[in-house]
Formats: sequence, structure tokens, C-alpha cells
Amino acid sequence: MARPFDVAAIEAKWQARWLDDGTYEVDNDDPRERFYALCMYPYPSGAAHQGHIRNYTFGDLIVRYQTMKGKAVLSPFGFDSFGLPAENAAIKAGSHPRIFTDARMKELKSSVRRLGAVYDWRREVFSHDPGYMKWAQTIFLAFWKAGLAYRAEAPVNWCPGCATVLANEQVNPDGTCDRSGDLVERKYLEQWFFKITDYAEELLRDVDALEWPERVKTMQRNWIGRSEGVEFTLALVSDPSRSVRVFTTRPDTGFGVTYAVVAPEHPLLDELTTDAQRDVVQALVERATSASELERTSSSDAGDGLEKRGAFTGSYVINPFNDEQVPVYVADYVLGTYGTGAIMAVPAEDERDFAFAHVHGLRVVRTVEPPADFNGGAFSGDGPHINSGFLNGLDTEQAKIKATEFLVANAKGEAKVNYRLRDWLVSRQRFWGCPIPVVYCDVHGIVAVPDDQLPVVAPDDVTMDKSGQSPLATHEGFRSTTCPVCGGPARRETDTMDTFTDSSWYFLRYADPFTPDKAFDPVEVAKWMPVDQYIGGIEHAILHLLYARFYMKALVDVGLAPGLPREPFRRLFTQGMIRLDGAKMSKSKGNLIAPEKYYETVGADGLRLFHLFVGPPADDVDWTSQTEEVIEGCGRFLDRFYRLCHEHEVNFHDTFDDSDLAVRQALHRTVQRVSDDFERWSYNTAVAAVMELLNTVSKWARSDHGAERKTFDEAIETMLKMLAPMSPHIVAEIWEQRFPDLPSVHEQSWPVADPALVKEETVTMVVQLNGKVRARLEVATTLSESDAETLALAAPEIARELAGSTVKRVVARPPRLVNIIV
Repeated sequence: MARPFDVAAIEAKWQARWLDDGTYEVDNDDPRERFYALCMYPYPSGAAHQGHIRNYTFGDLIVRYQTMKGKAVLSPFGFDSFGLPAENAAIKAGSHPRIFTDARMKELKSSVRRLGAVYDWRREVFSHDPGYMKWAQTIFLAFWKAGLAYRAEAPVNWCPGCATVLANEQVNPDGTCDRSGDLVERKYLEQWFFKITDYAEELLRDVDALEWPERVKTMQRNWIGRSEGVEFTLALVSDPSRSVRVFTTRPDTGFGVTYAVVAPEHPLLDELTTDAQRDVVQALVERATSASELERTSSSDAGDGLEKRGAFTGSYVINPFNDEQVPVYVADYVLGTYGTGAIMAVPAEDERDFAFAHVHGLRVVRTVEPPADFNGGAFSGDGPHINSGFLNGLDTEQAKIKATEFLVANAKGEAKVNYRLRDWLVSRQRFWGCPIPVVYCDVHGIVAVPDDQLPVVAPDDVTMDKSGQSPLATHEGFRSTTCPVCGGPARRETDTMDTFTDSSWYFLRYADPFTPDKAFDPVEVAKWMPVDQYIGGIEHAILHLLYARFYMKALVDVGLAPGLPREPFRRLFTQGMIRLDGAKMSKSKGNLIAPEKYYETVGADGLRLFHLFVGPPADDVDWTSQTEEVIEGCGRFLDRFYRLCHEHEVNFHDTFDDSDLAVRQALHRTVQRVSDDFERWSYNTAVAAVMELLNTVSKWARSDHGAERKTFDEAIETMLKMLAPMSPHIVAEIWEQRFPDLPSVHEQSWPVADPALVKEETVTMVVQLNGKVRARLEVATTLSESDAETLALAAPEIARELAGSTVKRVVARPPRLVNIIV
């Protein structure tokens, strides 16, 4: 059947009107209650795919819904436009990354507008804009002056495919680069770091109060990795005045220490290594140097080559608990960057220590008595201490206290907190990023580029080297400069900043892109921050979200954001991904389903409705052969609604009666349900409720008896308002046709349910077990069979009686009776 309206013409009309009229532009001095809705700003890889459509549909619904609730809603857009994909594409094409990036931005912006998503485009931000780069560099220098940025030689993750350094968070669990898939190597380089570790405790503490998915909060807690323990010394047998300092979270197991382990990077390794062991130790160090931290710290057992991952140094240390000599090993699973770079090993209480001891023939001394049914191996649980001298008989917590007191008195011990979190490595050996604004002078060392010379912008006359090396490193016109202090010759820093620095503060610039002499005016930004609703993928749980939290706190502390909240995002929603053939839909995988073909058939409104209806927003969606049918069904729903609004085959009667009352009750109950569903991100059930209501209203209005005019008009008007945030184009068109003298539907107030009409009558439902009454429940008269069964089985008295029984059949006769046969 032909569609009853011209989809493309109507959607183009309203998209142009919203843009030209600035319908969703909002000023910072708007007197209404404020609401900041934000989708994570995208990398411009090209036209939107279904993953984008899903994300921006959710965000646009929030913007329109909150606006109808009377709020001034800030809805900005921009582009995370620096990055490796653009550089790689430019290398392949032999062009400049800016050309590739600008073209992709244009494509994505067009796609987003075609969806009908509305933004305040006056606030557009993109990270390769020199105006944005200036303030990104200003922030870097403020961090440096405050001691939060520093340069140091350190072991780094090097991706040979990308020819750049990666942060720990950018290395996959299998040791490969999360972008290129190449095996990551270890190198020692002079690099720039941000001292995110200074904020480890605050980042950990503050995550508790955030209205974020618990899964994301747990991922951040685990990444920060707080460990409470004791740091103490193990004296060398060869020279008791020398010692290896170790950290442990289980000092109570000290009597079970049968060996110690140092990291391949440990400064005492050379001294600890005897001549007889030097070759085997050196071979292990070389292997460890080429491995990533994630490879080295991955869980291991005896079958994972532990004989190759550790080597005896030839030295011994003294266990302070029992004065026994224990051998010192070097192993790659101990990191020089965590704790002291050395550990005490207790194989009876740690799985990896147990496996290592088994491979290397080391003693196992159990210090905690396991339960009677324990099957052997390492036992890390609680129990009375055994083989532990003065700790015998104590439980774990008691023993920890006494062991700590002993170490403080006898082994230079001190209680300490360590974190898994490492400082953020922000140097990148790439071209398409924001240059680090410092120069190197032989006289004055590292010197900041003066404010009046910012931004430092990469030159355009570059050749993208197919070897992957950044052209900044060899561009003499960029490298050679003068020292701002003495005027003598100097060299520019040729590394660029990690692009996550750009995405760590863009939301502040959105709130105030209008102040010309600052990154943002804190007074203006305070009107919007923190972001009320942030939307993005779960893949950003550690990287972007942790870095943005650090930036917010640091900006306040260095004086660039006085008075602003220390957390950037009040609420976070992580939408599910779109999968095709089992893999996440993405441009890099080439498994995209473009939205354009649907724009010409069901329209943006139908496609939006599909993404809202297909399942819970947080769940992943598999794009299958049935998907097309669901999308077409959403289009048919809008067609049916359009015809009803135009009173196609509708009959009317004059006097309000019970049938009209029933429709009004259904209408107001749907308003309440949709409102509740919108608030709790249950968009799929909201769409289902409106679809159900359309069926009810259509059946009523097209019956022989027909509809009472006033009730019909109320139903249509209210349904238009409910659908406005979901399918905004066709709803705006119908509203204009029905109410030509009124402001647009998107300027109307969100409908409010009448409590008297929402209230449902109740009756007592009897619940029987094998025909005998066991419970009575108050239920709605409109209760369905499935709901009746669910309520009956969940009743506490029924659940108790069913314990251990098998339910054979449930006979539901709502709202009066449910009989459970067991």
C-alpha cells in the first residue's frame, strides 16, 4: 500500500525549519530550569551508520522530551577530529589528514541532520580547530606549571603498526593494539605524562556517588586498583646492610614466604644476579622487554610457560618472620612500575605463586588452615593461622594487624596504599594531533611556548611518510625555533598529545564557546555543569570517562575552573551496540548498514521508532533478516496513525458514554506509562504502549458506535505529544495540519495524566495450590493472564510452599483466580 504522505518532503521541511528558526538553540541566561543532554562527541569516520543512529535517536528523544517538560536544554554537537584513522587514510591517499577529516565531518553532520536530531550548532566544537587547540595547549601548560605534567624516560607500549606509543588502556588483553591489531612491544623513551595517580584516591572515592551503571563503576574501581598493605625490607644474605623492599596485601602469610621475586626492571637486579645465572637472567629480561604489561600480568599456570617467565638470580634474602634464607627470582609478571617492583611469594596462598613454585621446585608452606573439604593447591580464604609462630590460631584480620606491627618494628615496615593506576602517558609520535607546546633549549631546558604564540599548529607542507613516521620529526621548519627566554636556538617538541586529552574537556567548551579570551568562562559553564545526561558506549568506561573525571578535578585545582563541580557527568547511560554477523557494526570492520535507504522508505521517523522499539536501550541488537520486517512495521504504524489523525473511516456519536470513558482511562494510563518509561530508559515499552493505545483508539473510533468528538480530539492531541520526541517530523506535520494557529507540537507541554483516570479498580484474586486456597492478592481488574501467573508465583506464601516442588501447570483466570498444580 502506498504511504499516505510524502516522507522525504515532510522530513526535509521540518529539518530545515528547526535549523533556520534555531528552535533548539538555547542561551546561557535562559531563565528556565536547565538540562544538559550530551552524546559523546564522535570521531568523524564518515556518514552515520546504525550505531550512530541508535545513539543519536536516544539523545534526541531526551532533548525533545525535556524541552516539552519546560526546561532549557543544552544539546551541542562537535567532532573528536584528531586521530590515527585520518592520518592512516591520508598516508594511503598521499594527502593531508585535514582534507580527509573535513570531508568526513561534512558527511556525518549531514547524516545526523537527516535523522532529525536537533542541536545548537552555534556551539559546534571540533578538536583540530586552531581555536580549540589553543586552549588545549593552554590547559597542558597549566598542568605542567602545577606539576601535573612531567617528562620522563619510561618503558612504554610501542605499536609498530601505528608507529606510536599507546597508553596501557589502549592495549588489548592479548597484548595487541586496540586500533591496528599489531603485537605491542616495549621500548624506553622520553615521554610526557599526566599525574593522574595524584587523584587515584579521589577518583575511586567519588565514583560511588555517580548515577552511572554499576558495571562501569566497577570497571573504573578495578582499573584504579586500590590495595592496602605493608611495605618492608628483605635483607640480602650476602650483605645484610642491603635489602630488597617489597609490598604485600597479606602480611599475615609472612611465615609462608619461600621465595621472593623482582621485576626485570628492578634497579637491584644486576647486583642480585650472580655470574653463574647472568645468561639466563639476561635472556628473561630481553623477553620481558618485548612484551606488554597486559601480557606480562595475564593469569598464568604451570601450562603457560612459567619455566620461561622466571629465572633464579643466584641470590638469597632473609625472611624477617623466621630468619630463613629464601631464593630471589626475577619474573616478568612482576612490574617495575607497580609497588616496589618486588614481591614476597607465598605459594600456599596464591595461585600464581603456587604454579611458579611447582615449576621451579620451590617449597610450599601453608599458613592458613583450609576447610576440611579443600582439594589442595593454593588457599586464599580465611581460617585459623598455622605454621606461623606468634600468629598461630588468629584469623586473617587479627593476624594482619599483628604481622604489620611486627614488620614495622623489625623490618622497616610501614602501612601503605598502592594503586594499579599508572600515570597517563600522553605523548604520541604522530602528526594528526594537537602539538605539545614546549621547546627544548640547551641553556634553559624545557620552556613553555608563550601564550601569545599559541596555538602551535602543525605545518601544512608535509608529506605523509608511508613508513608511519610523523613528518613533524623531520620537518626542519617546524622543529627549529628560538627559545622564548634567551632567543637562542631551540627545538620544538615533535610529539603530539593523545587525542583523549581533547575529549576530556570538550563538554566545557560546549557550555561556553563564546568567550574569546578563555577556554571557557567558569561562571557561564557553572550554569550547565555537571552534564545531566551523558550517553555513549561501554567501550569508553575506562579510557575517556576516567580521563575526563581527572581533567575536571585538575582544571579546578589549577585555577582554570574555579567553583565548578569536580565530577563532569551526573548520569551516564551506555547504549547497547548494533551487531551484524556477530560483530559490532563499525566502519573499520566494513560491516555497516547505512541508514539512507530507510530514509527514502519508512523515513527517519520510522527508523528512529525501530531503534526505540527493538529492545531495551542498554541491550545489544543483532541485525538479522527479521530486522527489515520490524522496520517496515514501524513505518506501517506511522501510516495507521496518520490516517487516524485525518479521521479516515472514523465514526462519531454525540453523547459521552462508557466506551468514551474507557478510552480516556486507557489514554491517561498510557501517558503515565510512557512518562515513567522515558524516565527509566525503557523506550521499547513506551513505544509498545503507544502502539497498544493506537489499536484501542482505532477500534473504538471506527466501530459502528463510533467516538465522542471531544474525547477523540483529546486522544489525538495527546498521542501527538507523546510521539513528538520519538517521531518528530510526521508528528509536527500532523499537528500543523490539525492546529494551524497553535505553536508547534514541540513547543507544547508534555501531557500529564489525570490521577483519577489512571487509578484502576481492584479486586481480590484467590491463589490456590492443587485447588486449596493459599493466598489472596489485591489486583487490578484489567490484569492479564501472564501478569496474574507472575504475581501468584511471586507471592511469599506461595513461594514458601513451592520450595522443592515442581509446578506442572498454572491455570489463570484473572482477575479472580489462579490455581497452581504441583
